[in-house]
Amino acid sequence: MVRSKSSKQWLREHFDDEFVRRSHGERYRSRASYKLLEMQDKDRLIRPGMTVVDLGAAPGGWSQVAAELVGDQGRIVASDILPMDSIAGVDFVQGDFTDDLVFERLLSVIGEQGADLVISDIAPNMSGISEIDQPRSLGLAELALELAKTILKPRAYFLVKMFQGAGYPEYHREMQSRFNSVKTRKPTASRARSREVYLLGSGFQP
Repeated sequence: MVRSKSSKQWLREHFDDEFVRRSHGERYRSRASYKLLEMQDKDRLIRPGMTVVDLGAAPGGWSQVAAELVGDQGRIVASDILPMDSIAGVDFVQGDFTDDLVFERLLSVIGEQGADLVISDIAPNMSGISEIDQPRSLGLAELALELAKTILKPRAYFLVKMFQGAGYPEYHREMQSRFNSVKTRKPTASRARSREVYLLGSGFQP
């Protein structure tokens, strides 16, 4: 197979990446684990005993971190279209959470008590064309927010990946209307050239 110049560059960056190397050495499933760990250090959003829902969880980097932090008294419910190898303390629901049957399964696993935190690191398969990628990523973030509104307890938290661009200011305002505080985070583990940021909403208002 002949690789394109851009794919060769991505591979070089990937294997030279400090966080990729660390994830291998420290047995995390992805470099994304370090994004959540950094935000946890700053905001203390995950605490022992919490019920956390992880959307777009595969391969499990965020679920690993969350399971360690909530401890034996907490619960992690993870979901993704893709399969994910099991993680101790994590209940996994495979499928598209926008599908009614998958959504009902998720609600059943979460239970009536709801969630203390929803985390979403979902991103579409990127084409490199912003006019295509931005609406796709925004659509996924909007779906994650709609699910969060359904399952979050009062005063709970929501952490979601966003890409700055068309629709971002409106989404930010929508979060501000439902949370007491909305903070923007750009973890060190996010690649500098990426427009990726994370929005952290705290104090959910049903």
